[in-house]
Amino acid sequence: MEPIALEDLALLEVLQRIDQCIPLDSGDTKIQLRLAESGLATFDTETPRLTSAGIELCKSLQHRVAADAQAARIIERREAESVAPDGGDKARNGS
Repeated sequence: MEPIALEDLALLEVLQRIDQCIPLDSGDTKIQLRLAESGLATFDTETPRLTSAGIELCKSLQHRVAADAQAARIIERREAESVAPDGGDKARNGS
């Protein structure tokens, strides 16, 4: 499983900031335009709002981040369990 792309993480951060009514930086105007053009957010009021599509994408990205974190924990646990207490590999030692 490939980790989530940095672009998607950045998008998630912006979507979450809009959802939580945290002001966007002045440098976020390009992303605001892209979000509006793609129907993910509206900027026609003082407070930007996520559209239904924006909410669904935000949820989807949050689930992906959570799944990636869980997969990483499982992999780490399996790797830790595959090493025998004496520092050897269980598979090599026949354990």
